[in-house]
Amino acid sequence: MAIVNVSDQSFSGEVEGQGTVLVDFWAPWCGPCKMIAPILDELSADLGDSVKIAKVNVDENPETASRFGVMSIPTLIVFKDGQPVDKVVGLNSKEALKSMISKHQ
Repeated sequence: MAIVNVSDQSFSGEVEGQGTVLVDFWAPWCGPCKMIAPILDELSADLGDSVKIAKVNVDENPETASRFGVMSIPTLIVFKDGQPVDKVVGLNSKEALKSMISKHQ
């Protein structure tokens, strides 16, 4: 499944539904955010349709970032059936992210 860019307006429809969604809160000026992008691309390819990956630019969508208490970026939150169930802050390996996601599938 392709990685989708989500806004304050589209967040509810894209993330708060059924299934597992990994949401990456990021900004274009953030170095670690740039480093995690290819890892998310690999995860998307590895996990296929079993997990949706969504990206929220915190500069353009401050309401959603504030709603989920995002204070540092990158912050990655796993949503299961619309509810946040896991959260990690900072650059993580593909294996660590895959492990975090697999706990909630």
